[in-house]
Amino acid sequence: MRIAIINTGGTISCVGDPLAPMSATAFAAASEQLLNPILQQQFPDLSVGYLTQISFPESASKTLDSTNLQPTDWCIMAQGVLDNYAAYDGFVILHGTDSMDFSGAALAFLLNSFDANGYATAVLNKPVIITGSQVPLYYQASSDQALSLNFNTDAYQNLCGAVAAAQSGIAEVGVYFHNHLYRGNRVVKTNASQFDAFSSPNYPALAEYGISLTLNNAACLPGPVHASLSLESPSVMAGQQNQLNQITACINNFPIVQLNAFPAPYSISPPSAFLATLINAVVTAGARGIILESYGEGNFPSGNPDTPSAGAIYQALSQANQSSVNLVDCTQVLAGTVNNSAYASGAWLPQVGALAPADMTPMAALAKLMILMAAAAANGWTRQQVQTLLQTNLAGEMQSVNYLDSRINAELLPNQSISALDGSASLTNTPDQGPLLRASGQDTPLWRLPITLQPSDLPGRLRMQDDGNLVFYNRNNQAIWASDTGQFGGASSRLVISGHYASSAPSNSLTMQVYNYSSMVSASQLYP
Repeated sequence: MRIAIINTGGTISCVGDPLAPMSATAFAAASEQLLNPILQQQFPDLSVGYLTQISFPESASKTLDSTNLQPTDWCIMAQGVLDNYAAYDGFVILHGTDSMDFSGAALAFLLNSFDANGYATAVLNKPVIITGSQVPLYYQASSDQALSLNFNTDAYQNLCGAVAAAQSGIAEVGVYFHNHLYRGNRVVKTNASQFDAFSSPNYPALAEYGISLTLNNAACLPGPVHASLSLESPSVMAGQQNQLNQITACINNFPIVQLNAFPAPYSISPPSAFLATLINAVVTAGARGIILESYGEGNFPSGNPDTPSAGAIYQALSQANQSSVNLVDCTQVLAGTVNNSAYASGAWLPQVGALAPADMTPMAALAKLMILMAAAAANGWTRQQVQTLLQTNLAGEMQSVNYLDSRINAELLPNQSISALDGSASLTNTPDQGPLLRASGQDTPLWRLPITLQPSDLPGRLRMQDDGNLVFYNRNNQAIWASDTGQFGGASSRLVISGHYASSAPSNSLTMQVYNYSSMVSASQLYP
């Protein structure tokens, strides 16, 4: 098993008093002498390579404290992985903790690619594991003395765990910290002074290290649906390299700002607000996106409690949206899902163009939006397509709001729903009537199962199967309805709700279909 280690910097590779970064070459030399024999004892078949040629031009040491990482540095890390992809079975990236949650998200979107509908066109099929520490890996009493290993520190434990995770074969970017492997685009730094610095509030750990590393297979991404989408394919790799080059060239043209909701002064007449001044200032400074870190389920002050549209903050956000600044309504609360329609104090946000990110972290939203905007020109995406992709689960970064996927998130259990991204219609598996597609605010179904359900059948479950069949199972686990779209040999598929519901054509663009993404064809259109 061949594992590559990329040292970007951070506490884990600092030495001295005060702590200062080692160069990648010095860290590699120390690790080959002090660390590799221990890793070899634990993993006899392991071969470790240190990719010292990957460096960051901003720093004299060519490594960086993650406080100073910028978006182009995400691209340098991704390029390092792609350039060495064929030579290694997994990658470990050593990284400072300050912005690890941003990099964990960014790499997932730089090492995978998608079309305008959110279907994969290039897929990572090897582990890329990011780790770091609160305490350095090595100790040096003075510059003229030899380095020694800091035993029983989180640096040593995290690096060993990350190397184990890099041999697991999971097809995604992960963050390993304090005996846990998390999805990289789901983590948040939640502790500045303890070894358990990171957590994943809205998604379970991918693995846990006890006596050995135990994978939570059900939580892991499934990887490419077939070899023609894998980064191991030369043509796919060439396309991914080309896209990364184009993103690298323009990513700095799409700065994005995170803006917390906080108690601040405002005036109703005439309309004015400190938050509105901040919004106008960041737009003037060139921001192309604003990640709102709202209160609670997505509530943000408007500047006018009774008439939000008359408020200065509402007007500033509306003007930003009209100026093609993309707005995303995240929450500053660590766990939970944004539902800005729950309260009047958030229900106005869609009117100014704020996008719904479900349970995506603000860090993931920033990285995702920036990379999608940078990739738009290369892919020919419109602003509307970028906004749709932002609200679509692409790499496990958020709940799958509008689809069931046969390989992960396959079932709709009683009282569960999927919906159009704009909330205009939803499919709910009702416990007393089965699956019903209904427009928002309407009781009459747009679609239901074309069979008569008996009371003894309910509640049941709707399952998107990996043979391509959408099947409804009754309470006794009997299949009583199927879409008849199954294929011998399998057909990985999604049940997808897309578009917007309106009561009359041509404004009604709502569709619900079974889409076979193994062959990239629609297998059955259920509505209209």
